[in-house]
Amino acid sequence: MTDQDRKLRQAAFVYLHVGILYEAAALVMGREGLLPTRFGPPWLWLVAGAIVVAIVFWLLWFRRSVWAARVVWAIHALRLPALIGGAFFPATDAQFPPAFYITALVVVVLNLGFLARAGWDL
Repeated sequence: MTDQDRKLRQAAFVYLHVGILYEAAALVMGREGLLPTRFGPPWLWLVAGAIVVAIVFWLLWFRRSVWAARVVWAIHALRLPALIGGAFFPATDAQFPPAFYITALVVVVLNLGFLARAGWDL
């Protein structure tokens, strides 16, 4: 196994854990009635999220695709402004405490680091 393969496999497992965390958060938020229903029922989005996590894991672990790591890195980087806003500049009517966003920010930044190592062989 090459160093790049090892990094891709590490990124796959980190992404899998991020996906599990997001799915668990969405499940709890759904039970609390905090998920919008204008885009369909929450269970549909939970299933879609699980499928995305499975595909990304497969691409990183089995296909060892550096392009998948790079694309997922770019998509996850787009989450940063919203997380920073919620963590450090929350709206007065915010539904979630800043700690929720800070935790997500830490998780996303760690994920970005592992994806960058895998995608650009750092």
